Amino acid sequence: MKKMHFSIVFKSFFVILISLFSNLMSAQEENNVIDNNNQFWDRVQFGGGLGLGIGSGYTDISVMPSAIYNINEIVAVGVGLQFGYLSSKNYYSSYVYGGSILGLVNPIPEIQLSAELEQVRVNTDYKANNNRPSFSDDYWNTALFLGAGYRTGSVTVGARYDVLFNDERSLYGSAFMPFVRVYF
Repeated sequence: MKKMHFSIVFKSFFVILISLFSNLMSAQEENNVIDNNNQFWDRVQFGGGLGLGIGSGYTDISVMPSAIYNINEIVAVGVGLQFGYLSSKNYYSSYVYGGSILGLVNPIPEIQLSAELEQVRVNTDYKANNNRPSFSDDYWNTALFLGAGYRTGSVTVGARYDVLFNDERSLYGSAFMPFVRVYF
């Protein structure tokens, strides 16, 4: 079962890379002019997300920095980190940390298609109560999100779907997730 799961992940990752590099190759054929004024850091954008949820006995804190490199006006690739803490008083506390790789394609300036492979470690400690003893659950969660959104300036609003979603083991409550992506 695990071997099949990793096989799906790596096949999906391979297809995404081939798609990105084939687009890069065709873009290279169209523009053979070398521009020494384009520096690496001029094509890098930073962004990410911050999350804070506090309620009656509930805490959710997350920090998700990321950066993308704009290969051209159509294609960008990037990496991200994810750190999170989630706690429910007298029930559990959980730490989540890991990273992701991201590919973005803008077929027209207003539309952004994305593929993101995310690998995070989940460490959860459940507290004892009248019905059960305390225990820990530590595992890796892999997600492959395919998404689409509307882009205006440096902001994209859209939705993504985890094609590797597993009801019993996923970190997220649903395979379908809305997003707001901002890069500066």
